Amino acid sequence: MKQKNYLVIGGTGGIGRAMVKQLIEMSANNKSSGKIFATYHTTKPNFVADHLSWLSMDVSDEGSIEQVIADMKQQATHIDWVINCAGLLHTPHKQPEKALRQLETDFFLQSMQINALASLLIAKHIKPLLAKSKRSADKPAIFATISARVGSITDNRLGGWYSYRMSKAALNMGMKNLSIEWSRSLKDVCVVVMQPGTVDTQLSSPFQGNVADEKLFSSAYSAARLLEVLDSMSAAQSGSFVDWAGESIPW
Repeated sequence: MKQKNYLVIGGTGGIGRAMVKQLIEMSANNKSSGKIFATYHTTKPNFVADHLSWLSMDVSDEGSIEQVIADMKQQATHIDWVINCAGLLHTPHKQPEKALRQLETDFFLQSMQINALASLLIAKHIKPLLAKSKRSADKPAIFATISARVGSITDNRLGGWYSYRMSKAALNMGMKNLSIEWSRSLKDVCVVVMQPGTVDTQLSSPFQGNVADEKLFSSAYSAARLLEVLDSMSAAQSGSFVDWAGESIPW
């Protein structure tokens, strides 16, 4: 990868943290002076590195998103890649719904806010920095969001998980809309939603019992594969829904 400026939202989660570390390694190997911005929600990580800036962002608060991007503008003239790794599947008090009777308004709306709305708000405010990136049809700027296969309407054969499934399906529609708008107003930007596989993180830990060992990925492995896929994408692939191996997933 050539010198780039990156923004990783959710840089303290399993996949986000692994991405930050790998981007730092790649920048060091390339002797790049590009900036890597990473966000955290409450506690600033003690992990430090050259060219890494930690920023506090609440993805459920548009004002917080806008402030973080304003702070970034003081440190960088442009952004080349944006990767949103933030997501909500469960809380300490609420698990995914197995049946309709478990549906609760507050949890549903919280899921929608974090999983679907946040990426649109980030795109709304980051657009001017993406517009200043050096990019081409073959090497576009990237706006990527971690989605989930369970957000696929076609692939839904088990039901359940109303809040998570619906919020990820809404995310996918929002990013598809964005890809169409930006194809007209922000050329050579690839908007993509990605399924990272089942990754051994806090998000998936309560649901790993039926996952075969060879299908449970480490954060480092998933992050590496996702970054490889993103590095190979063209502007013509904007609006894609792909997995960690670059294979298309039905909407």
